[in-house]
Amino acid sequence: MKNIINLIVEEVENGSRIDSFISKKEKKLSRTRVKNLIKQKNLKINNLSIINPSQNVSTGDKITLIIPEPKKASLKPYNFKINIIYEDEDLLVLNKPAGIVVHPGAGNHDKTIVNALVSYCGKKLSNINGELRPGIVHRIDKDTSGLIVVAKNNFAHENLSNQFNKHSIERVYELVIWGKLRPQSGRVETLITRSSKNRQLMEVGVTKGKKAITNYKTLEIFENDKTPTLSLVECKLETGRTHQIRVHMSYKGNNILGDKKYKKKFKKLKNVNENIEKYIYNLDRQFLHAKVLGFVHPKTGKKLRFSSILPNELMKILKILRNT
Repeated sequence: MKNIINLIVEEVENGSRIDSFISKKEKKLSRTRVKNLIKQKNLKINNLSIINPSQNVSTGDKITLIIPEPKKASLKPYNFKINIIYEDEDLLVLNKPAGIVVHPGAGNHDKTIVNALVSYCGKKLSNINGELRPGIVHRIDKDTSGLIVVAKNNFAHENLSNQFNKHSIERVYELVIWGKLRPQSGRVETLITRSSKNRQLMEVGVTKGKKAITNYKTLEIFENDKTPTLSLVECKLETGRTHQIRVHMSYKGNNILGDKKYKKKFKKLKNVNENIEKYIYNLDRQFLHAKVLGFVHPKTGKKLRFSSILPNELMKILKILRNT
């Protein structure tokens, strides 16, 4: 049975954001939860439907928020072995391989990390993000490997979401890019918005988009007459926008090795050895790995930090570059 919350805006609350107003009135609802409910068309102000969580309220406004009954999950379990590196009653941290998407979407409804989690955890996952994304607090791209945290209950989910919103989560990525970054270490701060030419891509925005900050440093440069010039780079995220590192490296003119979406044509060297041709030019994923993930445990308050080594297919490329 759905729950209906009715509120009236008092004079001291005039001008408040609607999501903030509701979460302060209803202590059991986090702001993240309220935002999602609003976006899912569950809010009315003075009997008018509102889907903008940032809308301001006025004195005397009548607020109606519907909390629907949770839908029964229709996800098919997927017998896929998840590489779990940490687990307790509130959350788990897993090391995702490249080639599998995190949650169901267009064209892939049953062979995702979420389906594997359903097989592994059953119903012991948060439901804040809806029936198709149980437990999912954040994600990494299909062809990116590395660490993600999964929430087993709504308390953990809301707490972790707030840490992501406050940009207090530690996230470090390792990547190999074409060419050399100038300067070799630095900070990229831009807006990122959806591409006007291709809705599947993101791009740096001039006047619109969400603020995105990436701190980077070059760890190693591979440069000789037998290989293309490539660089091993570490990126630390201050924000977590869609495709952020891929967009920022493309913006710098140094696309990530193996990135099929944000790619530029690079001149191939003649007479390269067989290994470079096989493993570098024909890499079937992007060389991007979520190496470090750090956050405060929602229940214990203890700082947790996890690290993951590069998968074999990426380690093999570094070995070839270092030995050429």
